[in-house]
Amino acid sequence: MTAVLEEQHDLRERPGADVSRSEQQGTASVLKALQLLDVFRDGGPVLGVSEIARRVGVPTSTAFRLLAYLVEGEFITKEGTRYRLGDKLFQLGNQVSLCLPKGLRELAGPHLGELYAATGMTVRLAVLEGAEVVIVDKIVGLRTVPAATAIGGRVPATCTALGKIMLAFQSAGDIAKVLQAPLPRLTRYSPSQPRLLHKQLIDIRSTGLGYDLEESVLGQVCVAAPILSGGVAVAAISLSARTHQTNLTQSTAALQQAAGRISGLLNAQ
Repeated sequence: MTAVLEEQHDLRERPGADVSRSEQQGTASVLKALQLLDVFRDGGPVLGVSEIARRVGVPTSTAFRLLAYLVEGEFITKEGTRYRLGDKLFQLGNQVSLCLPKGLRELAGPHLGELYAATGMTVRLAVLEGAEVVIVDKIVGLRTVPAATAIGGRVPATCTALGKIMLAFQSAGDIAKVLQAPLPRLTRYSPSQPRLLHKQLIDIRSTGLGYDLEESVLGQVCVAAPILSGGVAVAAISLSARTHQTNLTQSTAALQQAAGRISGLLNAQ
């Protein structure tokens, strides 16, 4: 027992032990700082230190200290007593598209523009992350349906056309994981029964089109087509409009042609 205590004492006295402890503390601080940044994804564009601390679960003093470092690094901007994400994150974020499958956003851009010109409807490009859709790009006009979800924003996959079309072209195991979790409901039309949603995904896979009939936003309908690589949907594009303004079936041919061209470009690289 005495030997053990002496060994522990020796370890505490060694410089390497202090370095290791310092490294651990530094790693924890970095992780907490990243959590502070993540708060802005759902918390809002401008937040106070108390709200940030509450959402992350750290003392206000800790949040204040970490925010000061982030302000110094230009990742956060301070406006009076409140904070918002800094311009440096905007610059970094706009380079992320280069990391998506083979430069997806750059390849798809011209085809999204052509699709908007042909249909006059809101056009979105998205990828799937688990049970969520991440909006990669969008095109809107003065007369299109409002596109509330920002580029980089997330929406549930199970009640959106983009999400359902991508889920339909995933492995059986990945689909099962999503269906085993509770299904979020954004409107009264959102799917609520896994069995019925699974049947819907089977039908979607056979037609190559996914629909959202007021399932994510009341008064809005949407149709989506997959961007495929090796039979798996690596992304999808969609058209959306107000329920009383359009017949989606009139634009599905143009949508599928655009998705097919983008798929071809991705697979040709």
